[in-house]
Amino acid sequence: MLLFSFVTYYTSSLLTDCYRTGDPISGKRNYTYTDAVRSILGGYKVKACGLIQYLNLFGISIGYTIAASISMMAIKRSNCFHESGGKNPCHMSSNPYMIMFGVSEILLSQIPDFDQIWWLSIVAAVMSFTYSGIGLGLGIAKVAATGTFKGSLTGISIGTVTQAQKIWRSLQAIGDIAFAYSFSVILIEIQDTVKSPPEEAKTMKKATKLSIAVTTVFYMLCGSMGYASFGDFAPGNLLTGFGFFNPFWLLDIANAAIIIHLVGAYQVFCQPIFAFIEKWATQRWPESYFITKEFKIPVPGYRHPYKLNMFRLVWRTGFVMLTTVISMLLPFFNDVVGILGALGFWPLTVYFPVEMYIQQKKISKWSSRWICLKMLSMACLMISIVAGAGSIVGVILDLKVYKPFKTTY
Repeated sequence: MLLFSFVTYYTSSLLTDCYRTGDPISGKRNYTYTDAVRSILGGYKVKACGLIQYLNLFGISIGYTIAASISMMAIKRSNCFHESGGKNPCHMSSNPYMIMFGVSEILLSQIPDFDQIWWLSIVAAVMSFTYSGIGLGLGIAKVAATGTFKGSLTGISIGTVTQAQKIWRSLQAIGDIAFAYSFSVILIEIQDTVKSPPEEAKTMKKATKLSIAVTTVFYMLCGSMGYASFGDFAPGNLLTGFGFFNPFWLLDIANAAIIIHLVGAYQVFCQPIFAFIEKWATQRWPESYFITKEFKIPVPGYRHPYKLNMFRLVWRTGFVMLTTVISMLLPFFNDVVGILGALGFWPLTVYFPVEMYIQQKKISKWSSRWICLKMLSMACLMISIVAGAGSIVGVILDLKVYKPFKTTY
């Protein structure tokens, strides 16, 4: 995890220097990740980057749908356990909760420039600290109550799982960690909202350093204390896997914070896809009434009317419905997250930032710095490949006992 944090911070610093092409103060701005690749690298790499970026964002929206539905179910099951005194197993299907989440995202997706809402990042930060703090606190309380640290330095014991299962799970965990550091895909878009002076790259580097440091501390503390609390029987998700049962109201607060966070995060990660398709459609059919016409609808209490666009309504609704259906078909959160981490980490977090930095700074081929950057890229490629293999094996094993649309928890 420390290795991922250092690599991500370093490559993110390289990426921030690519926000402007040429001069770091007065050079041409690149408003999106793909714009930066187009301006600096060009050629087929632009299409490759766009394809990987949008596939990754699409996958993230699926992962968030699964995660949100699991937290919704956790609240329902927590209350069910409490009411029955633990006698009722409280099994239930995730499908209704995925549909509920999908309906809410359909409504929110119709808000233009949702990711530009100024208080969104504040809410996300508060929610993150809330559920992380609760999870960490419960882990510490569990260890303090038992007076022992469960588990071992080598991880889950052979016997609880087979040697092969342990290897595949370890590789899948690498993919999960990679996903946890996969913010580079929208880093340029975030940097575009930073005011200058000072120059955007300096501000973004400071923000990146602070955010990675804080999240890494929380990741390590939550993971370590969770494993110390339950050892080999630690659930995949401490707040939804029912390692903890009480206080149930505190678990409900934590899961509610997760849901609120994911509702907004889904929209933030989908905005680049929405913008790309809508821009392409407008350029392709500029005279289309269906695509370009906006209907002004008065909103009580607001000065400006809401602008309804029929193409936006149909396209965004269809997108959310598609991600919801796929989530219902593949409700394997940890495996899906591992695949997404493996898919996006090397190309988007390492390869393109390194290649753009080499081109932007005109680093000589076969120089010591060029060799080190290339070695870093190749090492991360190997990590992504093995992480992807572990996650795919996990999905295959899950599919052996899986029935479509009939998953219960």
